[in-house]
Amino acid sequence: MEEFLQKAKQSTSELLKLKSGEKKEILLQMADAIKEKSQEILEANAKDMENAERSNLSSALKDRLYLDEKRVSAMAQSIREIAMLKEPVGRVLEGWEIDNGLRIEKVSIPIGVIGIIYESRPNVTSDAAALCFKSSNVVILKGGKEAQNSNEAIAKILQDVLVKNSLPKEIIALLPDYSREGVDKLIKMDKYVDLIIPRGGEGLIRYVSEHATVPVVKHDKGLCHTYIDKDADFDKAIKIAVNAKVQRPGVCNAMETLLVDYAIKDEMLLKLYEAFKPYKTLLKGCAVAREVIDIQEATEEDFHTEYLENILSIKVVDGVDEAIEHIRKYGSGHSEAIVTENYTTAEKFLNAIDAACVYVNASTRFTDGGVFGFGAEVGISTNKLHARGPMGINDLTTYKYKIYGEGQIRE
Repeated sequence: MEEFLQKAKQSTSELLKLKSGEKKEILLQMADAIKEKSQEILEANAKDMENAERSNLSSALKDRLYLDEKRVSAMAQSIREIAMLKEPVGRVLEGWEIDNGLRIEKVSIPIGVIGIIYESRPNVTSDAAALCFKSSNVVILKGGKEAQNSNEAIAKILQDVLVKNSLPKEIIALLPDYSREGVDKLIKMDKYVDLIIPRGGEGLIRYVSEHATVPVVKHDKGLCHTYIDKDADFDKAIKIAVNAKVQRPGVCNAMETLLVDYAIKDEMLLKLYEAFKPYKTLLKGCAVAREVIDIQEATEEDFHTEYLENILSIKVVDGVDEAIEHIRKYGSGHSEAIVTENYTTAEKFLNAIDAACVYVNASTRFTDGGVFGFGAEVGISTNKLHARGPMGINDLTTYKYKIYGEGQIRE
């Protein structure tokens, strides 16, 4: 492990020599290679899917794991979009001169070596690799065992492009040890690794956060809510609620709990019940909701649960203040939404909710680096430091101060 990480650390110097145009050209080559070798990726993914069937993985995990031509094309397109983004390294963030004539510049620089620990989704391999490369960071990728074949195929294609350009393949490296012991060693290697980004299940996030000596940016669970206010446009509200839950239930920005204002509960709940029926969504509700529609009981545990499945908890609340209190108690700081035509209520919600992304009259499903214009993301941070929300290339930089003098000394 130490020898492996030492090589990764050493390769940072090669990466720093690359100019912006060179990085862009190499990324475009990577995108072309992913597209050209899509069959290799799909064959590897088919093996992972067979293993997933044998291991009885949940439908949500299988959906995250699965690749087809469309998803592989999207991976290549993400790399192209990242290639075309503005150079994140070397930006002068601030500049000023102090009284004695010293000129100070605050300049963006790469973080260094970033370890990314993730589960299921093979596209994270290419997205994270491209984002780190564009921001001049070396990346150590630790995917889940369930996606091992897919991840290895994707990483090899990207590494071949590096080698073709006379660069060390360690710039994009897969952690050779897939075991829990491998993760345990990685997160304690602060001599070689500058940042750990874990994204996955609650257990993984908690374990890494509690045991790492390397700094951690958490990408925690997405327990997302949508609140339908008494002043909502009903058609808009139903469309948003259905999309937030069923468009892709197995992802972290899907809605898990729907809050409905007491003042509109009868009409709204009946409309929602009919709207979700074609999608066979399993609805669970509080006692008040169950007086209006025939659904299962939602327990206290349900309101704490990120289902990642086509299951939805419903809670009737007494206006925006109770909605805010419910979200403060159960939310994970990921994405929250209000549907209302009342500007004052919308602003109150926006200002009171402490989450990475807060929406008015839109689906939480938009919390995504690609959608936000970042090309892709290494994950969606629920931290407040040093990054929050979808993490793109600028969030993979830190900064240093450059000070220009003309012989000044301190007296």
